[in-house]
Amino acid sequence: MDEKWYVGVDLGGTTIKMAFISDYGDLIKKWEIPTDISDKGKNITKDIAKSIDSVLDELGTSKSRLHGIGMGAPGFIDLSRGFIYHAVNIGWVNFPLKERLEMETGLPVVVDNDANLAAVGEMWRGAGDGAKDLLCVTLGTGVGGGIVSNGKIVHGKNGMGGEIGHITAIPEGGAPCNCGKTGCIETVASATGICRLAREGLQNYPGSLLHKEEEKEGGITSKDVFDAADKKDELALYVLELVGYHLGFMLANLGCTINPGKIVLGGGVSKAGDKILEPVKRNFEKFALPLVKEGTEFAIASLGNDAGVYGGAYMAKTLHEEMVM
Repeated sequence: MDEKWYVGVDLGGTTIKMAFISDYGDLIKKWEIPTDISDKGKNITKDIAKSIDSVLDELGTSKSRLHGIGMGAPGFIDLSRGFIYHAVNIGWVNFPLKERLEMETGLPVVVDNDANLAAVGEMWRGAGDGAKDLLCVTLGTGVGGGIVSNGKIVHGKNGMGGEIGHITAIPEGGAPCNCGKTGCIETVASATGICRLAREGLQNYPGSLLHKEEEKEGGITSKDVFDAADKKDELALYVLELVGYHLGFMLANLGCTINPGKIVLGGGVSKAGDKILEPVKRNFEKFALPLVKEGTEFAIASLGNDAGVYGGAYMAKTLHEEMVM
């Protein structure tokens, strides 16, 4: 009998990443296509279906080998129906994604938040290393996250489970966040937050290397801060210590709630490695309950941009197993 394959799909505003992944989590083929956001994104599901058929032909493989699709999408999602209420960057408003994609492909489809699928992907084949209780934190332009408990994504009542970027880190006087609140951890620990903290600190550190970077077009970047930290720049070190404090404190409080076996840091900011991981771990250990601290390992995400397609394939595999039980 042919080995089962699942399709992982990670929808972004510019490209759609896709992959065929085996029942055992082996990557068979990965590719991407442009995201067609014209006409309010109505052609996206057709494009995905055509691309799947095209790659199957390229591999000389029958569609009968495919047993489901797991798709990660941005925006506000009714997870029970795979229904997108609003995805700003795509153009979807009240879009029946699951229904349309099943109709176009003839395959069962499961839809989830893109950050959740990244967490599942890291659990299955990445830095999570099979841990069934895992917290994945994505540090990029914003702060995203996914919580896995006993091998299952925590969605909550309205699908907002795991929206850790909007946990309040600074109760009074915090910076405005895109969510409409102020003082969210996203305003501190994201790439955007790191740049803001560095700019705000310039006047207190007149000898900082970051003054020169701020004069360039576009100003200070998070990479500038990490590079300056390598050179022992006092402002850069202060910013990373502040980020580590707030992120470690927040994760310690979450640890009391979910008692994770692994905390995985991903996203562009995580590429700083120990420069960000060390202060986060130190503050987590300072504030966490002793047993929570003992049970938690930290790791840097290892799947990179592939985490979403692995997570999608895992969700499709889980759906298939539930359907045949």
